[in-house]
Amino acid sequence: MFAQVAQPVHVPALEEIEKQFMTEFDYVLEGEQLETVRNNLMKAGLAGPGKICRVPKAYLKYCTTRVLVMEELVGGVKLALKEEMKFQAAREGKSVDEYFEEVKRKEKQAKEKGEELKGPSSEEYDFYISVLKKKRSVENLGRRLYNSTIGFFPGTRTKPIEDKSSLPINHAKMVDDLLLIHGHEILVDGFFNGDPHPGNIMLLREPDGSPTLGLIDYGQVKRITKETRVLFSKLLIALDDDDKDEIVRLMKEAGFKTKNMDPEVIYLYAKVSYDEINDKILGGKHVQFFMEDLEARDPIVALPKDLLMASRCSLLIRG
Repeated sequence: MFAQVAQPVHVPALEEIEKQFMTEFDYVLEGEQLETVRNNLMKAGLAGPGKICRVPKAYLKYCTTRVLVMEELVGGVKLALKEEMKFQAAREGKSVDEYFEEVKRKEKQAKEKGEELKGPSSEEYDFYISVLKKKRSVENLGRRLYNSTIGFFPGTRTKPIEDKSSLPINHAKMVDDLLLIHGHEILVDGFFNGDPHPGNIMLLREPDGSPTLGLIDYGQVKRITKETRVLFSKLLIALDDDDKDEIVRLMKEAGFKTKNMDPEVIYLYAKVSYDEINDKILGGKHVQFFMEDLEARDPIVALPKDLLMASRCSLLIRG
């Protein structure tokens, strides 16, 4: 009732999320969904040992509507940028607070210049990590020589050998991997997690210390038809080409309706929901206020319900 009065723009999305949320309370169903996603990703070569992610196996014969029994993802911790921030701050000889303030200052300067501050790409991260990896290999060689000679003498301590966990994490690649995984779930399998918030993403370590993703909580899984996937694929291509006329046409075909069918409102809604969020599009506004302005300009009558959870998935991963 409150949303209908104060935030009408969010009502259709909230109704779909409420419908999906109710599936969270049946753990037999969640176990079955977990197994389906796991099998799909393993079949695609995206999940499993040595792959880009792991999805725990559900033990269905032990599951009840109130209990979900699944494989433990050993060594997992919640994927938190704070730990990596400590590493980066230490590398620059700063405290975490000093490092964070420096980042905010750079962002402010870039914004004043009308620029967007971007972090390193996956390739740039890989180059930096490869340099540190070579340095680590040389240092490990020295430690092994020490341990096999001087370290053998009584009263001396051996030096620890560092594995890949001592190297920084390629966050850009992990985001790329998340987009690949969920893009595959949506566009290829038509069976995807509509709630990939940070609490459902884990950072695991392979035996050699290299990082990999752990994906959990498949209570809010959405299934979409092949026809919907084809339509969504066409929309994503149009968004990538920034073809406004085609974007508006496809949004209408998907079921998006506004009171006046203003093409600019339809275009902007598609950009924010499925493509990108930046100051150029938002005009410096918070995304919520931006969406409320669109609603005031041309009230939304209907949203493409089959794509609402895909939009939620996209927004959560893009952060």
